[in-house]
Amino acid sequence: MTFSITARCPRTGQLGVGALTARPAVGKLVAHVHSGCGAVATQATSNPFLAYDGLPLLGQGRSPQDVLTELLASDPGREVRQVGMVDGRGRSHAFTGSRTKDWAGHRTGPGYAVQGNRLASPETLAEIVRVFEESEPLDLAERLVLAIGAGEEAGGDRHGARSATVTVIGDQPYPLWDVRVDDSEHPARELRRLHGVFRDEVLPTIQGMPTRDDPMGETARQALGAQMGHESPANAISQHPSTMATREAL
Repeated sequence: MTFSITARCPRTGQLGVGALTARPAVGKLVAHVHSGCGAVATQATSNPFLAYDGLPLLGQGRSPQDVLTELLASDPGREVRQVGMVDGRGRSHAFTGSRTKDWAGHRTGPGYAVQGNRLASPETLAEIVRVFEESEPLDLAERLVLAIGAGEEAGGDRHGARSATVTVIGDQPYPLWDVRVDDSEHPARELRRLHGVFRDEVLPTIQGMPTRDDPMGETARQALGAQMGHESPANAISQHPSTMATREAL
């Protein structure tokens, strides 16, 4: 009922998931990404613990193949599961249970895993891979958007499409990109439109947020600078932290 791609950008180290399905809210159900650890897409009959338990194991340096082999061995529903996994080094692995709905399968390569079930044909995955590989110079979020669009144009889900998502994480715990279409007649098209809105209106805000290395963040720094610029010189000096510290010392 879904196709997805988990991926890592070799230039930036960013990790992400793109997905499309015939049900609402694919971003809630399928996509899981953790900075520095990896990206997981769990679908068909989803099991979120493949992500919740798998991502910390990837963060310990274990390979996606080892992690999935261990987790699926203890999953009694594995034959109706489908999962793709990429770690922080770009290693990838995927699994398609024997009782997922036709056509079902997966493809993996350096830095990506692509998987789908109840698809019109294997051509859907082939097109996702082709577009993703050919768009390598672009940012990861845009590559995922293009790949999802290519998958839908190549047939996609046999029951149509209703929701789509792209989630990308950089070197911070919070997502750099989190674009979701939860209920639409043309989710891939709407995902592309919202990608542009997010890029122009939301991404600059996220890029100015606090980071582990910069607890203030550029947006707060500029806001404080603007406020200081509107104060009188005497007031600005009296309120400056170094001046206040000197007064307290006196």
